[in-house]
Amino acid sequence: MKYREFGADQQQTIVLLHGGGLSWWNYREAAKMLRKDYHVVLPILDGHAGSDRPFTSIEDNAAEILSFLDKHYAGSVLLIGGLSLGGQILLEMLSQRKDICSFALVESAMVIPSKLTNAMIGPAFSGSYNLIKNRSFSELQFRSLHMKPELFEDYYRDTCLITRQDLIAFMKANTSYELKDTFSRTSAEVHVFAGAKENRGIRRSAELIAGSLPSCEPQYLPGCYHGEFSINHPDQYAAAVRQICSRKTESV
Repeated sequence: MKYREFGADQQQTIVLLHGGGLSWWNYREAAKMLRKDYHVVLPILDGHAGSDRPFTSIEDNAAEILSFLDKHYAGSVLLIGGLSLGGQILLEMLSQRKDICSFALVESAMVIPSKLTNAMIGPAFSGSYNLIKNRSFSELQFRSLHMKPELFEDYYRDTCLITRQDLIAFMKANTSYELKDTFSRTSAEVHVFAGAKENRGIRRSAELIAGSLPSCEPQYLPGCYHGEFSINHPDQYAAAVRQICSRKTESV
């Protein structure tokens, strides 16, 4: 797995895991805002543009990042955030290692498997995959994702670089992931966010994630669709990270 890093090494470390089909630029603006006070690490998830290996599973990605944090950060960082597929990998990391971080920010992560959607992914993308490289089709798809226009070139460039096999693999993993029982043992203070305009499955998932932990309530962002918090409002996202991390300073 490859990584992009912002900020000085001696600062406390934050790790942010991008959404499926995106790449490290998901958090580029937020990382630039946070780098004065934190060391920000942006992994490029397997099977995505700029990665060094194909996508296998959410569990494997979680284990890879845990190994990286063991090697470079003594097995613990201040905060880990994740959007959608990245949020699922974060949940898996917390399930595999209860003390990997002090704080976790889970955004728009699905934990209710959909057998029907999962079964349709292979046939759907096998037939339509080549349309991804059609700029007009990609523009239509991009608009449906509610991302700000200035990110289109990043989106188009990187979606063209994702192989059919990887696209199907991480989409199937995304639609079949289920929260592990061991997640409830995490020692991290977990914050769960979802857009108020997201689909029912994501909002229900936010309730299930928060309901697995004591004193955790999902936070629904007014007017936001899937992923808009970190992608379209990096200033608000960075402010939320700062506010969450300040709790460690207050508790000392």
